[in-house]
Amino acid sequence: MEEKNFTIVVEFTLSGLTDHPELQLILFLMFLAIYLFTILGNSLLITTISIDFHLHTPMYFFLSNLSFLDICYTSVTVPKMLETFLFDKTTIFFSSCVTQMFCYVALAATECLLLAVMAYDRYVAICYPLRYQLIMSQKVCILLAVGSWVNGFLNSALHTTLTFQLPFCGSLKIDHYFCDIPPLLKLACVDTSANQIAVMMAGGAISLGSFLLTLISYTFIMSTIVRIRSTEGKLKAFSTCASHLFAVTLFFGTIFFMYLRPSGSYTMETDRVVSVFYTIIIPMLNPVIYSFRNKDVKGAMRKVLETCLGFT
Repeated sequence: MEEKNFTIVVEFTLSGLTDHPELQLILFLMFLAIYLFTILGNSLLITTISIDFHLHTPMYFFLSNLSFLDICYTSVTVPKMLETFLFDKTTIFFSSCVTQMFCYVALAATECLLLAVMAYDRYVAICYPLRYQLIMSQKVCILLAVGSWVNGFLNSALHTTLTFQLPFCGSLKIDHYFCDIPPLLKLACVDTSANQIAVMMAGGAISLGSFLLTLISYTFIMSTIVRIRSTEGKLKAFSTCASHLFAVTLFFGTIFFMYLRPSGSYTMETDRVVSVFYTIIIPMLNPVIYSFRNKDVKGAMRKVLETCLGFT
């Protein structure tokens, strides 16, 4: 099994979210509830947008993409976490680890790009309202959405290839509750400086680039809102992007904390908690964030629920 100190990897061991066995059942029930709420909330949002023709606009098209992504995103990590809590099964096959990391990195990158696209959509809607339908045509929306997904998966293919071509040795215990790049690099038997640079450059280009595009869009948006004379007009314009701005702040804030900092500052105890926030909590919160202050979505959701429950 071992030659020249390199190990032929069949499976890895995950350290899990906690080292306290007495918390396993409580955490299982808590994360199961969060997972079910995430699936139901995002599915309801997708269904509502699909059924209500009033919501067949670019903004809600991108939002339905985000909801579908969040369902996939949380499904990459939570089922294995629940299995670990319930059955104390901490091992993960090499192929499963590769698949999990590939899907996780791809979906995270795609979410960065989608959030930037949604910011651009709000920029066009507020700064160029009369040309909105022309600029954000159906063809353009589809190209922007497809481009986000394709670039996210290409980025992940690069990182996954670079990570799993490394030779691994030692205990093969991943100090995390899922297969992620930083803890996997710590298991490598060789210098991983090139991989760390790739994470900073390729990952940074997508996350930081998406954030800068979002920031530029909102700079123009705020500049336009300030010039609106009526208070009612300002509030109406701001309300169309407030939910997205809040979601952007949550997501990019945690992503930057996790990945755009020196490798020497990583502490896996802290990073596991932060990872829970952006891989599990944010996908659960997104349907609430985007529907809480949106009367159109809340009204359409109410109609869908009444129809499903048989109310008149």
